Amino acid sequence: MQKFWAYLLTSPVVCGSMLYMTTAASAEEVSKTMKTEQLSQQELISQVTSVSQLSDVQPTDWAFQALQSLVERYGCIAGYPNGTYRGNRAMTRYEFAAGLNACLNRVNELIATATADAVTKQDLATIQKLQEDFAAELATLRGRVDALEARAAELEANQFSTTSKLQGQVVAVFSDVLAGDNNTNKNTTLGARARIEFVSSFTGQDTLFTRIESNNINSPIGSPQEGNLFFAGPDGTNNAFLGTLWYKFPIGEKTQVIAIASGGAADDVTSTVNIFDGDGAFGALSTFGTRNPIYTQMSGAGLGVNHQFSKNLTLSLGYLAGSANDPTAGNGLFDGPYGALAQLTVKPSDRISLGLTYINSYNQPLLTGSNAATSDITSEAFSSNSYGVQASIGISEKFVLGGWAGYTKSQVLTGTKGDIDIWNYAVTLGFPDLGKKGNLAGIILGMEPKVTSASSSLTGIIDKDKDTSYHVEAFYQYRVSDNITITPGVIWLTAPDHDSNNSDVVIGALRTTFSF
Repeated sequence: MQKFWAYLLTSPVVCGSMLYMTTAASAEEVSKTMKTEQLSQQELISQVTSVSQLSDVQPTDWAFQALQSLVERYGCIAGYPNGTYRGNRAMTRYEFAAGLNACLNRVNELIATATADAVTKQDLATIQKLQEDFAAELATLRGRVDALEARAAELEANQFSTTSKLQGQVVAVFSDVLAGDNNTNKNTTLGARARIEFVSSFTGQDTLFTRIESNNINSPIGSPQEGNLFFAGPDGTNNAFLGTLWYKFPIGEKTQVIAIASGGAADDVTSTVNIFDGDGAFGALSTFGTRNPIYTQMSGAGLGVNHQFSKNLTLSLGYLAGSANDPTAGNGLFDGPYGALAQLTVKPSDRISLGLTYINSYNQPLLTGSNAATSDITSEAFSSNSYGVQASIGISEKFVLGGWAGYTKSQVLTGTKGDIDIWNYAVTLGFPDLGKKGNLAGIILGMEPKVTSASSSLTGIIDKDKDTSYHVEAFYQYRVSDNITITPGVIWLTAPDHDSNNSDVVIGALRTTFSF
């Protein structure tokens, strides 16, 4: 008996033969069978006592004798509830394990009860003969498995990353100025922004993000910067460049650190608390509608830290330098333009978010608003302190109310010194899944950055804006498929440049986003 047990455990022929055996149906097939035949659990697991009970096994089948022996001599084979065996069906590793376990358990029982003639010398001789007859085939199989293992090891050792993912995005935009005569070009344009992104992880908890992009999209309105499109390119050319490169990793369970080498922005460091912030590919069309303009003072390379005190409270700290790679005077990581952020994000519930933001910046103008608000005072150095509050409230699953207010106080530090006060605000109305799951309709009502006061010493250099311009934006993002969305939208600017002498401007855009 002990010899038989040893032969059974060590014989590759027996183990190999188990690949043709199953003791139970797969979960899916059992489910289907139970629905059609209304079988009880007892019927499902009933033991086959004769190979003739298996309707699809014929004496002419090549494995008939093996099945007959396993069923009638050892009693360790079960068929499907409908009386079939399905010998040509592929087997899962779970089924193989179940079948092998059933036969080993049965052999244990036979050994323990010393059943007469259960195991004979003839059985042992048969096993030995099978081993000898199939020795060449088993050796070949073993060699092939060894070769596959060697190739798999080589691939694992030399591949770029075990967890690297390639993704991409193309944003194609038709745009035009539909109405308005102030510093506008009334020509319909077509431009595109293309991005290829590599998202890799080395530990499963960290992320290395690399983005290569090109962008030839131009905003249809030149000056002022009100109404500019968020997805417009920096130079309007098709040159490919390294857009963004950062590495994020955890420190403990509640702290995440992000090291940004290129192309960083505020949304890489913290949440901008706006459902319309889709980084130009989704959501709002304009820079103003995408996020509170005070965030635009953050760009370049640097470091960010997020510490989650609880699931409802997060502190974000960040520092980004606009010319970190430039060694000349007035540039570099600490001597040039920079933005330093601190934000407390509060989430009382899944539907409510509140952001309290402070940004200190140097030589970093706002990117949208009136001429006075976006002026970088090129001949002078200036610093700014900005304060913002952002909120998003899900009134229901189909309606989200949001908005923000931002205040920036800039100080001219050299030449003609003075102070500038800049305000902006917006109310947003979001309608998720409007008409179809995945769609998003949005309305943005607000005032782009406006200089509300300026020191008298700056008269003629930076003057207070005369009137108030309002930004009205509406868009409808339609999800064609998982990979394609189409977003038509309009932007209406009253009294551009916060000057009622300027006629209103209406900008139309049709954005199509391809994601893969």
